[in-house]
Amino acid sequence: MRYNSKQWDEIRGSFSTSPMVDTPLHSLAQNLEGPDWPIKDKKETPAGYIDLTFSEVQEVLAEKGQPMERFDQLVDILKETLAFDNPFGDMVEQAAESSERDNPLLKTMARLEIPENFPIEYTALQTSTLDFCRLEKITTLGQFAVFAQGLSQAVIVGGDFRALLNALSHVDEPALAKYLPFRVGHKGLHLVEALAQLARTIPADQRTLLLTKPTLVNPSIRENAARLATFFSTERSTIRTQLAAPGASLGRILVIINDPTIESLVAALLTPHVISDAPAPVAVAKKSWFGRLFSKK
Repeated sequence: MRYNSKQWDEIRGSFSTSPMVDTPLHSLAQNLEGPDWPIKDKKETPAGYIDLTFSEVQEVLAEKGQPMERFDQLVDILKETLAFDNPFGDMVEQAAESSERDNPLLKTMARLEIPENFPIEYTALQTSTLDFCRLEKITTLGQFAVFAQGLSQAVIVGGDFRALLNALSHVDEPALAKYLPFRVGHKGLHLVEALAQLARTIPADQRTLLLTKPTLVNPSIRENAARLATFFSTERSTIRTQLAAPGASLGRILVIINDPTIESLVAALLTPHVISDAPAPVAVAKKSWFGRLFSKK
């Protein structure tokens, strides 16, 4: 015999997790284009042998009227099947990793310095689209890109899911700015634009309270602003530094929004987080991460 007890234990241990474990041996032999396995019974599978010890498997083969060299053939079949099975699995895994690295959406995001870990809940996507993302366990823009890459061409997605996908695919900056806190002509995502997106979702009655009696505004609005300020902590610190300079004002920083009504709302949302003597922002409750980012209640 060409194989010893140690080699048999290694082979049968490896084959125990093979998807071919219940495939008839004569079929495996035919697929490998080697000598036929003489026993054609459908129950004659690797599963019937891999639980046996070195001596036991030889005894079973002898009881079936097989010569000693049949053991070597059995090991050959198992080895060659594994050689086909395992590299194929490695190839699939490597292909998936390569595909993700070659994802054009991720490359576009990197070029525009859009962070892959940006939460989907921070986007201006419609509620139905956000619900779809939650069902598919898409929580970040990076996961959105990977999911979109893996979609079959036969799968049709519409609405703002498709619109954001197209905006990333074609590097359409104005379209990106519609769904992300993206500043056209610049790179990265920004706190000011993120708060502007939040401000646009605030109902009229809450807008009035935010500007006149901010302590009475729905706490979820201030909580959402606090979450955004935390995510964009570096930019928040930069704004604080800018405001410390002589003659600086928050209005000058927010003029980039180019909408006086939204600018005033953003100022009210941002002030507690960038001006030291402003009223302390409301504490953020520990509940569904970013789940109420665009609450209208």
